[in-house]
Amino acid sequence: MEKKILILGGSRYFGRRLVQLLASEGQHQVTVATRGLTKVEFAGEVQQIVLDRTDAASLREVAQSGPWDIVYDNICYSPNEALAAVQAFEGYVGRYIVTSSESVYDYLNHTLVEADFDPYHYELKMGDRDQFDYAEGKRLVETVFIQKAKFPVCAMRIPIVLGLDDYTRRLHFHVEHVEKELTIGVPNPEAAISFITSGEVASFMKWLGNASITGPVNGSSDGSVTIGQIIKMIEQATGKEAHIVPETEEEHMSPFGIPTSWTMDTAKAQAAGYTFQSVQEWLPKLIRDIVSEHRE
Repeated sequence: MEKKILILGGSRYFGRRLVQLLASEGQHQVTVATRGLTKVEFAGEVQQIVLDRTDAASLREVAQSGPWDIVYDNICYSPNEALAAVQAFEGYVGRYIVTSSESVYDYLNHTLVEADFDPYHYELKMGDRDQFDYAEGKRLVETVFIQKAKFPVCAMRIPIVLGLDDYTRRLHFHVEHVEKELTIGVPNPEAAISFITSGEVASFMKWLGNASITGPVNGSSDGSVTIGQIIKMIEQATGKEAHIVPETEEEHMSPFGIPTSWTMDTAKAQAAGYTFQSVQEWLPKLIRDIVSEHRE
């Protein structure tokens, strides 16, 4: 059945991949709302509208151009933005998927499950994006949607997203440092970490749009990898030895330099029918591709 789908923030990375995935099927009316600062080209039939995500009136106008069967929100970072969305889309949406983060979790001594952060009972505080750090902003975004929305909401919690198209270039950082024989600061090489690819985020989001899951749900590649293992993969791909130290200048500290293991449990999503790729299968190839790209 054809659905009317709105994507808030679909101009780059996994948001763009989601747009392409949905548009390529040719089954749905797909609309992307962006700031309109640059013209974005998509393969397939995609409508584009201009949205100021921080302006409640702009959000209401977009909502009322529906109703929408599914809304994917990749650009909500504060409780004020979340509340504006809850109010704007009331009566205009069938299902709402908001992108959250593994950052809502503290470092704990076990694999993280959804109950380790409970937005149903978290203290609600309002404010704009500049009043909270990223992690607290995402906690409060979830809290507003879960506690205030009258429509079905799913908060997709994802770890660090990797891909050739990663504009943050966090994995690229490591490859480039090894290639240039620069020192990398890694506080704990034995810390295990979860990842997911930009392509799989898009696939998981598409699946969530048609699933019955509500509330928070973890989405991560199957298995984990230590920072030390990542470095060894890069050494194998480059043929060079990495220079690792516990601490160095800030500009050379690893973006993956977590103090202790930080991994996610995906049993909830798997029990509902989603199967994640194995990180040990895709990560070595991605590293080889980044090495090739760097050398070109």
